[in-house]
Amino acid sequence: MDARKGNPMDTYRVKPGEKIDLDQLNPGSTGAFKGEKEEALAATQKLNAQLEELQERLYAEHKHRLLVVLQGMDTSGKDGVIRSVFEGVNPQGVRVASFKVPTPAELDHDYLWRIHAQVPGRGEIVIFNRSHYEDVLVVRVHELVPEAVWGRRFEQINHFERMLADEGVTILKFFLHIDLDEQKQRFLDRLNDPAKQWKFNPGDLKERALWKAYQKAYEDVLEKTSTPWAPWYIVPANKKWYRNWVISTVLVEALKALEIKLPPVFSEEETASYRAQLAAE
Repeated sequence: MDARKGNPMDTYRVKPGEKIDLDQLNPGSTGAFKGEKEEALAATQKLNAQLEELQERLYAEHKHRLLVVLQGMDTSGKDGVIRSVFEGVNPQGVRVASFKVPTPAELDHDYLWRIHAQVPGRGEIVIFNRSHYEDVLVVRVHELVPEAVWGRRFEQINHFERMLADEGVTILKFFLHIDLDEQKQRFLDRLNDPAKQWKFNPGDLKERALWKAYQKAYEDVLEKTSTPWAPWYIVPANKKWYRNWVISTVLVEALKALEIKLPPVFSEEETASYRAQLAAE
């Protein structure tokens, strides 16, 4: 994998079984834009308009379903993607599901129970802010369950996602790739801005100390669970504007590929009749 010019659908997609070394992938890449932020922002604005139209068609057709999975280290930009990339979409057809520490009721069930309850219905886009992958990331790094338990979950997740895909769910998974220096700066930005201090959790520093362990865990996730039916995209995320362009491009291309059609329109006679009724009021 590299960050050459080209369609992000190809450039950043993880091929099934591909070996991943995150240290060798540049999180500060801006691809073909070569740092041209304004050009990228203009391109992203056009993509947002396309996404808005495609999402409305998806909702109206009530046939396809789209699941977007966002994963990444603290401050990698999951909330920022949701705010920026999905700006302007119809809130009736888009929903965000955030997965935090499991509740006692959730712990009484299998780890996918709470996930399955949040998958999209027909005509819906659902964005997972963190996801079922926490159960092969956090539980591994913090040794909450034995390796024999989390190790078999890769195959279980692949089967789960295959079932969703067979039932008509399009699955796109994005790993937001930042480096240690960028995370440090974003933590400092939060601390230095009173309006953003609420975002800072002292526990984040403990997680930061486990950076290498998390990177290894993510590499295994990317290698073992990027499939033809549920691909991973490793998105350079140091530059927020480039991150947003990459994700917007992938989303728009994926939705276009569904060839979404609006429901049948009224006949000319029906349309004329309805117009006449309204004009007569």
